[in-house]
Amino acid sequence: MALRINDTVPDFTAETDQGTISFHDFIGDSWAILFSHPKDFTPVCTTEFGAVARLSDEWAKRGTKVIGVSVDGVEDHKKWKADIEQVAGTGAGFPIIADAGLEVSKAFDMLPAEAYLPDGRTPNDSATVRSVFIIGPDKKLKLSMTYPMNVGRNFAEVLRALDGLQTAASAGVATPADWQVGEDVVIPATLNDADAKEKFGDFTTVLPYLRMTKLKA
Repeated sequence: MALRINDTVPDFTAETDQGTISFHDFIGDSWAILFSHPKDFTPVCTTEFGAVARLSDEWAKRGTKVIGVSVDGVEDHKKWKADIEQVAGTGAGFPIIADAGLEVSKAFDMLPAEAYLPDGRTPNDSATVRSVFIIGPDKKLKLSMTYPMNVGRNFAEVLRALDGLQTAASAGVATPADWQVGEDVVIPATLNDADAKEKFGDFTTVLPYLRMTKLKA
């Protein structure tokens, strides 16, 4: 079965370059982002992990833990971190899971159950392991996205989506296309006008089913 939005994400114990973790314990009461890549020492993913490292202060501001996962081993992760930090121009403090047995990749439906890694494997042998999962403190999947091998992920969009998810969860609203923090939000259609007025104050009716309001600071 595919992992769907609002499913509880799998719990697992795994080795990382920073020691053994239990995934649900790692999340704790925080938000978390699990992001994967096909193989260590690959060009596009090195730039991506560098982008994640440069956003460390932004993840912290949002109470969010980030953790990578790769099919390579702990020692490779430790060596690769030096390349990531060179590209990023800063430290890469997040852990990277060693998923040589593909248990995590299969549990998160990134590879089929029958997948295996042959001797002398290449990134193509784990080509679908290139995903992002945003997970809430309730351990439920809030958002997922998967990119192909030849397009680098946009972590500014991951950050924007995280802001949208956190705002929706805390304020009981939705966010429109291209929304950024501070812009107007969408009032849920489940609220009638009177309840919307009581909860949010003034709002603008664009269409009978599209009402916009500004969140109070």
